[in-house]
Amino acid sequence: MVKRYFIWLSYDGTNYHGWQVQPNGVSVQGELQRVLSTLLRQDISITGAGRTDAGVHARVMAAHFDHYGEIDCKQLAYKMNRMLAGDIVIDRIEEVSPELHARFSATERTYHYYIHTRKNPFLRHYSCEIHYPLDFEKMNEAGRILTTYKDFGAFCKAHSDVKTTLCNVTRAEWIQTGETTWYFVITANRFLRNMVRAVVGTLVDVGRGRLTIEDFRKVIEGKKRTEAGDSMPGNALFLEVVRY
Repeated sequence: MVKRYFIWLSYDGTNYHGWQVQPNGVSVQGELQRVLSTLLRQDISITGAGRTDAGVHARVMAAHFDHYGEIDCKQLAYKMNRMLAGDIVIDRIEEVSPELHARFSATERTYHYYIHTRKNPFLRHYSCEIHYPLDFEKMNEAGRILTTYKDFGAFCKAHSDVKTTLCNVTRAEWIQTGETTWYFVITANRFLRNMVRAVVGTLVDVGRGRLTIEDFRKVIEGKKRTEAGDSMPGNALFLEVVRY
């Protein structure tokens, strides 16, 4: 009888070409499949809750795989952690209902994008350094506007193989954590490829005065990626929460 298992993990994406298996690069999915296939002595294919881009991190990621027979989940998690590099950590493995799907059953995902406005040697790997003044009130005003729209084609990477660009964004705001440190939190039922980094880049344009609030609305309504802001660096982006 085939059984379904969920893996809960976290990873530092610095050394990976994103989550998804790549033909010419090391991926998080690929490493998990390699280790699982070795331990379970059969080819294992896993499905993740999302597909983080190159260099993007996950404090929480969920993935599922199917396997014939019983598994000692605690022992498997222990062995995987022994075999994986230190930048991927298995939190736990659990048997779930065969109907539960890591990607399609997820009801909510939350990302954080971190920035700092003063040079700091201890933040440079996981936060984006910005030196120009930003109007965070305007950026938060624009962020609230995101929750009033459904179509986010303007923030979807060109030529992405998606059937729809509709997303339900329920939260989008900037949080200050220190004198020179902030993060942007965005929650939605699903995200498009490159969406969060494109949203942040466009909000930064609002904060710099390059776009007005009305301009920001026009970007969303125009649904053209070329009208939105630049995609921000991936090293400052974290998948923080996945809910089912």
